[in-house]
Amino acid sequence: NPSPLPAATEQRVALVIGNGAYSSGPLKNPVNDATAMATQLQKLGFTVILKNNANLRGMEDALTDFGDRLKRGGVGLFFYAGHGLQVGGTNYLVPIGAKISREADIKYETLDAGKILDEMATANNGLNIVIFDACRDNPYSRSFRNASRGLAIVSNAPAGTFISYSTSPGNVASDGDGRNSPYTEALLWYMKEPGLTIEQVFKGARAKLGKDTGGKQIPWELSSLQGEFIFNSKKGIKAAAEMARGKEVSTTDLDDKQRKIEAERQRLEKEEALLTEKAALEEKQREVMVGQQKKLLSLAGSWQRNQGVTRTYNITVDGEKIRIQGRDLSMQDNGNVGVEFQYFFDLYAKGNSLAGTCTISYKNTPGNPCYIPDQTLPVTGMISDDGRSVKIDWQEPGTSTTYDTYKQTGKTVCTGVKYTEMHDKVLELRR
Repeated sequence: NPSPLPAATEQRVALVIGNGAYSSGPLKNPVNDATAMATQLQKLGFTVILKNNANLRGMEDALTDFGDRLKRGGVGLFFYAGHGLQVGGTNYLVPIGAKISREADIKYETLDAGKILDEMATANNGLNIVIFDACRDNPYSRSFRNASRGLAIVSNAPAGTFISYSTSPGNVASDGDGRNSPYTEALLWYMKEPGLTIEQVFKGARAKLGKDTGGKQIPWELSSLQGEFIFNSKKGIKAAAEMARGKEVSTTDLDDKQRKIEAERQRLEKEEALLTEKAALEEKQREVMVGQQKKLLSLAGSWQRNQGVTRTYNITVDGEKIRIQGRDLSMQDNGNVGVEFQYFFDLYAKGNSLAGTCTISYKNTPGNPCYIPDQTLPVTGMISDDGRSVKIDWQEPGTSTTYDTYKQTGKTVCTGVKYTEMHDKVLELRR
């Protein structure tokens, strides 16, 4: 029986890339696939370099970092989920932000998949695994003369390399309706099983995927491995963890990162709900304010006071400010002496409530020389729900007036005025 590869107990390094936020042909699952794969690989003892929605420079820099780490020996694994295409038999991985309007752009705007194998060959680390979940139908293949569906099968790869495609040559893979693509979901299922060789893992994933897709998607593998590699080997995982301890890693705790991402997602959802609730409340307040303004505007015009003698008061409205103006007349019994009272109410409305001041101006009638200074008093009021009555309350000091009758003329005139105790006053206006 083949013996386990020595590399299986050395360091394990993985570069995982998930691209989905394309401006043309966006995909919903690659970032989920890459994150789930990175989490699983870390549990299996891999030091993981995770890149999601990477542009070309980001992919190239990550690949260089990956190649440098492989030179220390051990197992290398490359996983890519996103758009991939083949032109003239060469496979290209499409980064985020790629500007491809013609076939000639592909060479300069995408990552040649051959560079991944070149880095592995240069590192000469002994065992490498390449996984392409990149055969999703893309928005470019139908536009170019030499472009084909799916990816091309690599004919030359370094010794000790295992390459897996999510579907057969020339076909396209499904992005899936769930959280992960059907291929990645099947692969994750078998990778965690203890003791399975790499061939058993991918064979099990192929069988599960064929069953899940009704035979429409069958992954392919190419292998030049000369021994066994086991993903979930307790001995291998422990040794790889010891190799990685104390060294620089790109993702030190993906589980913690996922928890933070989930917490941030929940925070954003709550914030969005609060903003929606706030907008609804503001709209309701606006409707109330519009209704209130209409109600206030309807108050403008003439009103009648029917307390004792009928008097006419006039109301004007300016925004939330209301002015009520009217007058009354106080006469002596003989009818030839009196004081005219002019009322000026300056009020502000809040809902049906009114608050403000009342200025009382006293004007003597002919033949009455008494002078009474104006008074400004605080008042409160209320508008009825139907807007057809207004009631105002305040306290006003009484006045005591001294009159004398002159014998020469026989007329009674005012000779003195003084204020007395406060009296409750009410003004009720109706239409």
